[in-house]
Amino acid sequence: MSEERVGFFTDTSVCIGCKACEVACKEWNAIPEDGLSLTGMSYDNTQALGASTWRHVAFIEQPRPDGRTELPVVEGGASAQETAVDGSDELRWLMSSDVCKHCTHAACLDVCPTGSLFRTEFGTVVVQEDICNGCGYCVPACPYGVIEQRPHDGRAFKCTMCYDRLGAGQEPACAKACPTESIQFGPLDELRERAALRVDQLHEAGVTEARLYGDDPDDGVGGDGAFFLLLDQPEVYGLPPDPVVTTRDLPAMWKHAGAAALSLLGGVAACFALAGRGRR
Repeated sequence: MSEERVGFFTDTSVCIGCKACEVACKEWNAIPEDGLSLTGMSYDNTQALGASTWRHVAFIEQPRPDGRTELPVVEGGASAQETAVDGSDELRWLMSSDVCKHCTHAACLDVCPTGSLFRTEFGTVVVQEDICNGCGYCVPACPYGVIEQRPHDGRAFKCTMCYDRLGAGQEPACAKACPTESIQFGPLDELRERAALRVDQLHEAGVTEARLYGDDPDDGVGGDGAFFLLLDQPEVYGLPPDPVVTTRDLPAMWKHAGAAALSLLGGVAACFALAGRGRR
């Protein structure tokens, strides 16, 4: 792995819901179309991340918590999502482009039996589709519900953070296409500093609900390689409030299983020994 880990910082306060990231991701990675019909939930026609949706723009309609019609203008841009949906002052959109988190402690890596999932030199997590055997172990292992199997062959797919582009010195297609710089790509340490400054700017402007999600290296997954600035609780965006790597108890489980196996072998050996004495 390289000394400098890279990742995504998604500033949802400037997301305009244009879906340029979704289109760029599909175009560059040749991902199949996965639905053109509106779901009935706002303008969302992809619903969630999946095998054929590696970037998903969520549209969340909610009552305004304080009656504001728009965010204060601060350096770095103001949120277009604060414009009233129906012309009134009662509703607002919260929009966010979700993606695989490329966890520091990635459960999908722990459970993959073929080595299809691996950690790249950039610190990202990638699925090698030609090695995936379709076992599906990685699907329930992911604490974010990111990975999915394609129904026609059972193989798992997810965001690769455009591994091929990174190798060529280019940024991922979604970050390149984002017109508001809501999706920012770069060294994680640099992104975390930038994100902290952005939160301070919003707080000073009166947007006290602004917060970071996934940037803490001491959280249940060791910090995310893709983290977010949110304008409400994580649950509002469909994100788990306290994600925990699902394989955290594996070492202890293997230890107990080993102890149980040794006890069983000891018991079997004792039985054979007793049987041998009986024959004498």
